[in-house]
Amino acid sequence: MGIPETRERPNAGFAEEPASKRVKFDAPAPAAAESESQKPPRVKGLAIIKEEYLITAPGQRVPEPATIDDDAAEAGGRTAAPDPRDAQQKGPKGGKRKKQQGQNKERSFGIMSDAMRLCNSIAWTPEFSPRPCKQGERCNALHDLRKYLKEGRREDIEVFGGVCPVWEKFGKCPSGWRCLFLSSHMKEIEHEDGRKELVLVSDSDKLASAESNEAEDKPEEKRYGVVNDVPPNIKIDLSRKRVNFEKSDQYLAWLSKDTELYRFHHHRHKDDVDETKDYRAQYVEPPFKPSEKRKIYFGRETPALAPLTTQGNLPFRRLCVELGAELTYSEMAYGLPILQGDKQDWTLMRAHESEILPPRFNPSGPVETGYDNSKDMRFGVQITANAPWIAIKSAETLTRFLPHMRLIDINCGCPIDQVFKTGAGSALLDTPSKLERMIRGMNAVSSEVPITAKIRMGVSDHKLTAQKLIERLTLGGEEMREQQGAPGCAAVTLHGRTRQQRYTRAADWSYIGECAALIKKYNTTKNDLTDTIREVEENTLPNGGKMYFLGNGDCYSHVDYFDHVDNAKVDTVMIGRGAIVKPWIFEEIEKGQYLDRSASERLTYIEKFARYGMEAWGSDELGLNYTRRFLLEFLSFFNRYIPIGLLEYLPPSLNERPPAYRGRNDLETLLASRDYKDWIKISEMFLGPAPAAFKFEPKHKSNSYEIEAEG
Repeated sequence: MGIPETRERPNAGFAEEPASKRVKFDAPAPAAAESESQKPPRVKGLAIIKEEYLITAPGQRVPEPATIDDDAAEAGGRTAAPDPRDAQQKGPKGGKRKKQQGQNKERSFGIMSDAMRLCNSIAWTPEFSPRPCKQGERCNALHDLRKYLKEGRREDIEVFGGVCPVWEKFGKCPSGWRCLFLSSHMKEIEHEDGRKELVLVSDSDKLASAESNEAEDKPEEKRYGVVNDVPPNIKIDLSRKRVNFEKSDQYLAWLSKDTELYRFHHHRHKDDVDETKDYRAQYVEPPFKPSEKRKIYFGRETPALAPLTTQGNLPFRRLCVELGAELTYSEMAYGLPILQGDKQDWTLMRAHESEILPPRFNPSGPVETGYDNSKDMRFGVQITANAPWIAIKSAETLTRFLPHMRLIDINCGCPIDQVFKTGAGSALLDTPSKLERMIRGMNAVSSEVPITAKIRMGVSDHKLTAQKLIERLTLGGEEMREQQGAPGCAAVTLHGRTRQQRYTRAADWSYIGECAALIKKYNTTKNDLTDTIREVEENTLPNGGKMYFLGNGDCYSHVDYFDHVDNAKVDTVMIGRGAIVKPWIFEEIEKGQYLDRSASERLTYIEKFARYGMEAWGSDELGLNYTRRFLLEFLSFFNRYIPIGLLEYLPPSLNERPPAYRGRNDLETLLASRDYKDWIKISEMFLGPAPAAFKFEPKHKSNSYEIEAEG
């Protein structure tokens, strides 16, 4: 049900409620005022629960995490790109140590595959008509289908009535014989000679709508409704260095010569008269200018889902889009593995077809001239890199091989040590010149795809560098501005914390507001800097000369969202942890009111995540357990939602922790559990029993903590 706001916000939402449903709380009735005075006082860092739902005495400080590792939402579980120096390190047996890459390698999830591996040559074909096996006699996989069905896999699971959700929706299951709902789409036919053959069943009526995107020759490589699925041969060519980076090589060669020339003139002694020409006289234009960029738009009606490593996977983004997210980002990928054709990092680039639809926008709002909403889309890609050549070549590679991409965002805010120590992520905040070279180069090779950046306030608390960095991203450094114009950064997102703070303090929206004011000033300054002698090239200015500015941090309700847009004057707000805890926050923003989701409605979102996970990763043993793993990661945040009807004070705060409480029914109490064993029970409702070999260890193994008030 909808819960009215705690304060009146005219025109806050996009769908006005009838007057009878809108209640003012600014001037409470006498009885209401009396009940307000009876409420327990607010305590910083503590969510005040109504007394009838408390398990402990009111006001008692109950066990609670002292430090919740919310770095896990933004970049946890990923290891950094390999450092070439590590090649010299030896493993325990004297061999070279191979660094682990990909997601959550520091945590083990057990074995997630079948007991026996079925050969791909028969995994999708009728029993008597297998495809030729590429390995021939060397193949060590199973080629006996009936033996595999009897001994190589576990029994079919009974959730969803035993019917495969993927087959039920699309008429065909890409998991083939490996599907754990196999009995719903297989049959045994008898031939004239008496032989009985097992065959897979398809629904031609449902399949017709999905056939256009299907790879018939390699069905194992296709997931319905998924775009940006790069073929394996391209990844192989990248891994074997068979891809030509013509644009990047030309630009990097020019950049190397120009940098050397600039340094020579910058450091030469003032009395050195051998050189008669100054740097400006010898400056040579780059081999090519960036082409006219596609114009993008960020506005009040386009709340954005932040790039979230592990949590920001394709099924979760799809759920958020369904609930009203207008802009989404991929999980953060590393530039070097992208160039090396790493399968895991390229998998992060996949998007759902709902993410390539145009975002909503208000034509009467501050839309730049030339913006074409029909050519816009929701999905953007985020990468990180520690060297300009990696960022530049990655941008060219992504532009070439990803047809559905709104923009490329360079991560300059990731606080994780593994990323920071390589010089990527938030380490770029202290190297503004390097970051500027990255963005200029990425713009030069990314065709029409705009380049954006996500930053933090600074590395350390006592040295905030965001304002100077924003000036540089808007106007360009003084040493490069005169020759090359603006860097062409289309948008900047500022997370209102430093790297040192991680998530231990509240986001500083006053500082974000100061930077938003500077952006508006700098957008005007760019026009003042131009003159008739050296006019800034139009194709170096994004969005016709405007750089958008987004704020990020601690947005947990529509009240927070509109406060930030109205008071901090940001173009829109990027929402991270708030969306994981409460995915329907985007719907609240659209409707302009609180939505008190019942336990059964919240369970529906979990069911949708399970269905979307099977569509993305498969309904076989591996796919189900990938879905289970990411669902459990989702539930580790989802349980932190406190139902609106249980709170004494609104608006709710993302950083407040509740005392022990019970829900309005048993299901609501279960969904609030912080015990990971309960999360596994919830996952089994939609994914069946977890196999014995599957493991899940929460990031926090102890339940005895104390509340830490925010500074």
